[in-house]
Parts: sequence; structure tokens; C-alpha cells
Amino acid sequence: MEYTKPFLTFEQQADLLMNDRGMVADRDDLTNHLRDMGYYRLSGYWHIHKKQGSDEFQEGTTFRRVWDMYVFDRQFRLVVFDAVERVEVYMRTQLAYILAEQTGPFGFLDRGKLPRLSEKRYGHFIEKCHDTYGRAKRGEPFAKHFHNKYGDHHDLPPYWILVNVMDFGMVVALYKGSPVLVRKQIAHNLGINTTVLDSWLLTVNTVRNICAHHGRLWNRTIGNPPKIPRSQPKWRDPYDVKNDKMFGTLTMLSYLLERIAPDTSWRKRLLDMMFGLTRRNQERMGFTGEWRECLLWKPYLSNTESTEG
Repeated sequence: MEYTKPFLTFEQQADLLMNDRGMVADRDDLTNHLRDMGYYRLSGYWHIHKKQGSDEFQEGTTFRRVWDMYVFDRQFRLVVFDAVERVEVYMRTQLAYILAEQTGPFGFLDRGKLPRLSEKRYGHFIEKCHDTYGRAKRGEPFAKHFHNKYGDHHDLPPYWILVNVMDFGMVVALYKGSPVLVRKQIAHNLGINTTVLDSWLLTVNTVRNICAHHGRLWNRTIGNPPKIPRSQPKWRDPYDVKNDKMFGTLTMLSYLLERIAPDTSWRKRLLDMMFGLTRRNQERMGFTGEWRECLLWKPYLSNTESTEG
């Protein structure tokens, strides 16, 4: 099908939203926000206010309500990214330590020591290692130091340097390619099995990319949802945690932080934000039914006041 929609100026976009589709807004204010943020970035936040099967908005839909959700999502991404960063740093540290201990500082140079990577994937992984290290040694002091001192003998640095120049997708690939005992040790330390951790790392990487690209997150359906560890009763009884909305992903991050950063105030910051939402918007994120009875969240709710409308 040919795309035939015409170019619209920011002013024409505002008129379309207000005059044709029924959004209540100050035209100048709406135009300025369209100019700063872009129509399609903001459209993700007004979509929930449209009439079913129509481009028209529900009666009384205001741009202020749309903008408030945009601001909430921006703050929400920062809180979520804080948790993601802690998980990411933990995985880098654990992989470097255990792999170097069990396979040597340069064990990655032997494909046999990353037995779960096919020949093709191993070749791609090593190629990316060279690319990322090549960029890092021009800017990162620790990478530059290694190159200047040992570069005549080593094209790549040892694990403890290498993991800190990888993107997180490479870290996930390194974990998935590691020997079974390494994978089991890391998963065991987190209180889950390797199948669940495989899934969780893909979810973390997906969420990380959404945050890094300033994408809509608050009511997002994650393409790689986290597996629920059904063998653990806390995930099922008395509240059955689902993985189809952000609630499942946030529960996964909270579970990991219990083990990685037990003293963090992350959950309080998150819940304070959540209770500032209306009940309907909480439900859009998956906070439904008797979620407060979930044993993975209940211990953190005692000092949190609800201000929901």
C-alpha cells in the first residue's frame, strides 16, 4: 500500500489533533510541545485516550493529561534504568571473575571455553570484541593503559577489562555461551535456574534499549517477557504474577535487587511513583487485583502511602 499522508507543519498537526480529533489544548502550548518532542513520540501517550476503532479522542481528553503521562514515563525510565544498571554491572563482574578463574584471563580466545556459542556466533562475538575494544582504547583510560603497555603482545585485554567495554547485548551473549557450570553458578547465586536467567537477561537488555532510546515504557508490552519461576511459591501464591505487562518486569527487577543490592531504596522510589497514578493507569501497567498481597512486594508496602485517584 502506498503511503499518501501529506507533510504537516507543527501548527497543522496541532489543528488536526484539536479540530479534527477533539483534543482539548492550548494551541500554542500544544504546538510548542510538538515542535520539541515530535508527533509520533507523543502519540504513544495519547493513544489510550482514543475512541475504540477511531482516531477521535474520548470526550474531555486534554493534552495536559497526555503530557503528564509523558513526564511520568520519563521519570519512570530513570528509575527502571537504575535497576537495570545494577543488574548489568553485577553480570559483568560475575562473568569476568568466574570465567577468568575457571578458564583463564584470556579464555575467550579459545572457542572451546565458550562451548555454547556456535562457530559463526563465536566469530561474530570476537569480531565485536575487537570493535568495542578498538573504540574503548581511544577513550577509556583503563583500556588505553592496557593497550599502551601490553598491546605489542595482546590484541585484546583480559576478561576483567573486556567485559567493561562490551555493550550489554555482548554480555548476554557471553553468559549464554559460557560453560554450563559457570551459568549454573551465577544463576544459583541469584536463586533461579539458568533457563529463567536466560530469559531475564533478554528482558533486561530489551528494557535497557528502550530506556536508552527514550522509548515509551510505562505501559509497554515487552517483546521478550521474563519467564516466571513457577517452582517458587512466592510468584504464585497468594497472587499469581503475570509477565505480559510491566508489573512482571518490575517484579523481576525487584527480585534481582534483593540479591544484588539488598539495601537499595529503589522499591520505595518506584512505589511512590506508582501510587501517584490513577488506579486505571496502574492497571495498564499490570498492577491489578490484589497485587499488594504478592509476597514479593508486600514487605515493601508497609511504609508507602497510596495517593491514587
